[in-house]
Amino acid sequence: MAGRKKDSQSSTPSQLFNFTRDSYLERTTRPVYAIAFLVPFIVFYELGTLLINTDVLSKSQVRVVAFVWLQNFLQYLGTSDKIAWLAPPVVVVVILLGLQIASRKPWYFCLRDYGPMAVECILLAVPLIVLSLFFNSPSVGSPPSSQSALERCRPRTCLVAAQSQGAGREEAVSDSSADAPSAQRSLMANVVTGVGAGIYEELVFRLILICALMVLFQDILGIGHRNAIMLAVLVSAALFSAHHHIIFVNGRLGRTVPFTWPEFGFRTAAGVYFAVLFAIRGFGITAGTHAFYDIIATVINATFFEH
Repeated sequence: MAGRKKDSQSSTPSQLFNFTRDSYLERTTRPVYAIAFLVPFIVFYELGTLLINTDVLSKSQVRVVAFVWLQNFLQYLGTSDKIAWLAPPVVVVVILLGLQIASRKPWYFCLRDYGPMAVECILLAVPLIVLSLFFNSPSVGSPPSSQSALERCRPRTCLVAAQSQGAGREEAVSDSSADAPSAQRSLMANVVTGVGAGIYEELVFRLILICALMVLFQDILGIGHRNAIMLAVLVSAALFSAHHHIIFVNGRLGRTVPFTWPEFGFRTAAGVYFAVLFAIRGFGITAGTHAFYDIIATVINATFFEH
């Protein structure tokens, strides 16, 4: 460890509890830890999107919708198409750097914490696997389904196909786990997009949206802190769930998967789970948990349910 500074004990906007100084739980809530932990995920997503040559990720690269939202926002600010196409990973790092500076917490990163963080994310993904099975438990007298519980109720990754020369020219809206022929789906492509969803959906729906809703409810509308937190969590979770069914990209509404209450209920519950996790463990662990959940669900479906 190098470059330690005296910890001012100030908390980041995403931290609900002040853990014991310099403990594993305190260190891993720091934004600098989120950067160090997620950079390999970001690199994997970017390289995977560029290199995987399948019907899912092909000439018109298929991107996570939350990723494209960042591109469109940067273009709205006047950024060129080429820069907007490359900038979203930089935006993630810049936002986390800003939070790290604001938190006044130490900047060092212990490499020995990386393994436990990955294990923690995997363990925290397990309750979502169980939850997906619970929400899809067949009721008495209901017709049998050809899809597995995980396939029907996992938080599917909403995707949009965009030309690599310009992020503003979206061609189609799709879903990485839609009912397309198996020949058109790639296990590795779904893993790649699952990792992208873990980073960019958590950035939009937790780090950005919850903070914005807290400003709206608490500072503008004058709602009490506890009620503002509850409302922010519920609204962000509902919007997170809804965006898997109807999305808005480049000024157009698009439909992904058909609406069903079990799927909407599960994704809303998953949104609440991620929000609570974000408040307690910070952005890095939350994004990692989301990514590992999508990876685990994809692998289980491919191994046991897809033929």
